[in-house]
Amino acid sequence: MGELLAAPAEAAAGLAVYGAREVDAGAPASTRQALVDADVPARLAAKDPTLWGPEAATGAAAGLGWVDTHRRSRELLPQLAELTAELADLDHVVLAGMGGSSLAPEVIARTTGRPLTVLDTTDPGQVRAALSDRLERTVVVVASKSGTTVETDSHRRAYWQAFLDAGMTEAEAGRHFVIVTDPGSPLEAVAAELGAITVPADAGVGGRYSALTAFGLVPCALAGVAVADLLDQADAFAASLGRTEGNPGLALGAALAAAATAGRDRVVLLADGTGVEGLGDWVEQLLAESTGKDGLGILPVVVESPDSPGVGGGELLTVSYGGALAAGDVPAPGTAAPDIAVNGPLGAQFLAWEYATAIAATVLGVNPFDQPNVTEAKEHTAAILAAGAPAPAPSSVEGAIEVYTAPGAPGDLAGALRHLLDGIGDEGYLAVTAYLDRHADATAARLRPLLAGATGRPVTFGWGPRYLHSTGQYHKGGPQVGSFLQVTGTVGVDLPVPGKPYSFGELQAAQAAGDRQALAGRERPLLRLHLTERSAGLAQLLDAVGSLRA
Repeated sequence: MGELLAAPAEAAAGLAVYGAREVDAGAPASTRQALVDADVPARLAAKDPTLWGPEAATGAAAGLGWVDTHRRSRELLPQLAELTAELADLDHVVLAGMGGSSLAPEVIARTTGRPLTVLDTTDPGQVRAALSDRLERTVVVVASKSGTTVETDSHRRAYWQAFLDAGMTEAEAGRHFVIVTDPGSPLEAVAAELGAITVPADAGVGGRYSALTAFGLVPCALAGVAVADLLDQADAFAASLGRTEGNPGLALGAALAAAATAGRDRVVLLADGTGVEGLGDWVEQLLAESTGKDGLGILPVVVESPDSPGVGGGELLTVSYGGALAAGDVPAPGTAAPDIAVNGPLGAQFLAWEYATAIAATVLGVNPFDQPNVTEAKEHTAAILAAGAPAPAPSSVEGAIEVYTAPGAPGDLAGALRHLLDGIGDEGYLAVTAYLDRHADATAARLRPLLAGATGRPVTFGWGPRYLHSTGQYHKGGPQVGSFLQVTGTVGVDLPVPGKPYSFGELQAAQAAGDRQALAGRERPLLRLHLTERSAGLAQLLDAVGSLRA
């Protein structure tokens, strides 16, 4: 690591990118120089919508507001100060949002050490736990750009009913909601019916680029974050965006693109332990959803630590991130140094990664502002909710695990796992998706490093349906080389979605089934394991995976 940090860095406004020039120099031709020759840095800073081709120009023109949204967001600061004072007695902040509406606020809260409950699930147990926590002191930030997100709508309904059941009047319950949505969205009308405060979002910014808009700022301000600091950091960094030198965003984006076009299109994201917490989950969505389409893309792989399985490898580009960093800080002795290190304040990190992602997309030739395959699983889910979920018989039942395999695959647990792993191949990756409770079933995340160690291949992990709003686009629209392990679980006590003909458990099951249908339509290898008793099933599954060998 010391050698990496000793090399010249590209720095601006306290954010430094180490190692990017070396990655670019290792390519057959300089991607960075090609970008400079095409005047891409200045054109992107000026919000030129033609950078991604004529077909993308209209969408890009409507989605480039992130370049300077931090300046417009300053107009929100007086309102946020008033709102925080008005709701000072409601000190338990719950954010009901998905994807770009929840990932950035979670990073901000974790990094600043402020308490924020993020509700981005349809698991009945996790939703019930949130509903039972300090209800009388809770303010729910309902965040949805479109205003039609099914998970967020379900959360809003559940909280409204919970407030009424707790004895609140409708006027009192309405005070416990703050709505963040685009002007004119259906949710804006719902807010008026509830008597809730609405904070308008920046309509010219797409969800995954919305960290420094009302989506990121409102819940964090209510949680006690000094959000003006984030805007200051981004504003200071923004001066670098049009430069050909002293432009860390350009250095990072050129390196990502140079590596991807040279076959290193899997980016390992690693926290270096220096004060930026959880940024990898936000970058994961940004990279996967922005680049994973038209059979192309950069696959982000979020890992647990520098010595986790799946960090090194010739096809992988390892990028660490953090705050202040000095030579020798990380990684731990005996572990491999990352290829690139990105260090600096969080507000600058957001803008740098957004800019770098848009830069990389120009090289890959994809539109970074659309998500053409995200709706597939949603449509399948809606159809299943309307007609009922299919109920196939399991291939086998072993202990607390039902095994569902494709025709021709072994039906037993060990055989099915080995068959799935053997089918990954030299070019593939494995995606583990767990439609479970992110807190009560947290041990499921141990599957990622275990499987990475067993396969020697890139392995990602995502909680469903959260991942559908993140890497789901890449899995369906990117290179079709993925294999998939889906883990579902029996719901012990279900929870109705008020005003809807389905429960949270039924919605969760329909989302998992819709996801399977979307993947099956691409003929990708898929193994589903259903835990009939979650705790016992997870322990059994971890033992089974732990017994595998690469």
